[in-house]
Amino acid sequence: KTILITCYIVPLLFFAIMGEIFTSVMPESKYTLIQSMTVFGVTMGSFIGLPPSLVEIYSSDINKVYKANGVPLYLGLVLTNISAYIMSILLYITAPFFFHAEIPEHPGIYFASLTIFIAVSLCIASIIGLAIKDQAKTSMISIIVFLPSVMLSGIMFPIELLPKAFER
Repeated sequence: KTILITCYIVPLLFFAIMGEIFTSVMPESKYTLIQSMTVFGVTMGSFIGLPPSLVEIYSSDINKVYKANGVPLYLGLVLTNISAYIMSILLYITAPFFFHAEIPEHPGIYFASLTIFIAVSLCIASIIGLAIKDQAKTSMISIIVFLPSVMLSGIMFPIELLPKAFER
């Protein structure tokens, strides 16, 4: 349930609402809409959705069910990580259709960068989720990482508008 809400429903609703707002207020945002919405979706799913889900899987009876049925313990981690890739592909495919967003000029570079970004985000989120066993603390740490990631990433406004210290 947590993965469905934080990795799919919230990022896709944000995409639908903010995509319309961005392209209405700033028509030139169609050139970066896919990238900015993907950054939000990946960070939201990674930092808000993944750590609590991992705590739920590995610190509850789900862990026992996995063991009893012979399911490899790493499968919970792998399946929760796949969500970021699926959501990113959904945004890439649907943005041009709904908002006339421009496909990135160099798709190879885009997907290589996206893969690195997703891998780093998921690694940090996985460390949080596996290292902290209390779901409330996990959520708090995740939010502390999530907010600066989104606010300083340049998806809400150009990074040049930030003070020089934050820009770096």
